[in-house]
Amino acid sequence: MSDRPAILREEIIRRTARRCRRMGVTIPTFAQMRNPETVPGSIRSRLPAVGLWDVNPLNLFRITWKNDLESGTFAGINHLEIPQALTGVRARVVGLTGKFFPTGAHKVGAAFGCLIPKLVSGEFDPESHRAVWPSTGNFCRGGAFDCALLDCTAVAILPEQMSAERFAWLRRIGAEVIATPGCESNVKEIYDQCWELKKDPRNVIFNQFEEFGNPLFHYSVTGPAIGELFSGMGGGRPRLSAFISATGSAGTIAAGDYLKTLHPRMKTVAVEAQQCPTLFRNGFGDHRIEGIGDKHVPWVHNVRETDAVAAIDDEDCLRLFRLFNEPEGWRVLEAGGVPAETCRRLSLLGISGICNLLAAIKTARYYELGADDTVMTVFTDSAELYQSRLQELSESRGAYGRDQALRDFAGPLQHQRTDFFRELSWQDRQAIHNLKYYTWVEQQGKSCRELEAQWDPDYWQERLEGGEAGIDARIRDFNALVESM
Repeated sequence: MSDRPAILREEIIRRTARRCRRMGVTIPTFAQMRNPETVPGSIRSRLPAVGLWDVNPLNLFRITWKNDLESGTFAGINHLEIPQALTGVRARVVGLTGKFFPTGAHKVGAAFGCLIPKLVSGEFDPESHRAVWPSTGNFCRGGAFDCALLDCTAVAILPEQMSAERFAWLRRIGAEVIATPGCESNVKEIYDQCWELKKDPRNVIFNQFEEFGNPLFHYSVTGPAIGELFSGMGGGRPRLSAFISATGSAGTIAAGDYLKTLHPRMKTVAVEAQQCPTLFRNGFGDHRIEGIGDKHVPWVHNVRETDAVAAIDDEDCLRLFRLFNEPEGWRVLEAGGVPAETCRRLSLLGISGICNLLAAIKTARYYELGADDTVMTVFTDSAELYQSRLQELSESRGAYGRDQALRDFAGPLQHQRTDFFRELSWQDRQAIHNLKYYTWVEQQGKSCRELEAQWDPDYWQERLEGGEAGIDARIRDFNALVESM
């Protein structure tokens, strides 16, 4: 999904439909990903025999927050509430857990949102095109997974300093891998590689930072999941007071746009690394919070709806990554009152999930939130994708002992402060919005007219609130064509 309306290419659509028929591919609608109980029984009955990470077309229907591992079908929303004994704040802190998506990360939804509009309109031809996925990790995993289902070529672009697990998985699934210089914050180098690949007309770039299918997935699927989860929490006089999201590609933060339609007083808080505070103070630098590439403002970030920015120290995230995943860390947490069951589930938080957790704590302290307040966030992936980082930390810092665990519990968690937190005034938001000029107009070929249009709320309403119906209609037409082949 892009700024321009799709031009239907009928011959390519028919050819792709034949391919999907041969591969056994049926495409879920956004409505089905949001409410998987509406998935046809003929599909649901076959899911229990399929592993969550299997390269199987049925797993397209598991691009949802409601996967149930026990039954193999669907149930409640996968989430983890972090207890007060761990957060040190009175407000409830709850995160949706991305581990239970195919590929182990919620980014497979964003990849789907970018690919499918072009697939069902014929803009992408799996027989002749190569799908290029610029990413800082999980987005290209999702793209490679989707391409494997279609038996077409995926090209993953990601920084060379990303975790070893990412590169190994991509090669196993058959993707071509291009490693660009730098770390998570080196996004421009990824864009430069995209310009090189664009010279070959066989390459179709699915740029999550500018494709509206990315935030549309989160507006249509993630936001409603959070809203549904919150409405069922009960207790006292509950308020959904804040939604926390690392900016990254600015897909997940669009869930905040949806939630504000239900809870207008809610604060949407953008999160980034303190070492690279692009939104916080127009800063730059390198950091170690994998998956939240920065040094620019994504084209698909609706800055006007962002209320505050929290900058998190990447060292705090790495210290907590050990605390949450080492036996000595669990012992210290349990002694501090954290239930043993919660300790064992903290591996559901990857490094960026820990970043979101710290920002939630910082937000609760800054706004002095109480027991009737709830802060919602997303734990995008799990520790399973970063085991090499644990090994590296052990090798560089030594065995993880009780003294270090006590310091990590007391410091980054119990004493997370309200510094590096900035409420955004109207002029602040305009200033951040205007930063898009330097990436998108000067470097990436957007127009000033397009940039100015983005300040109008109708621009976002058309693409997010109004975007789903048109795409779902095309998906249904495409599936009917596949069935008729």
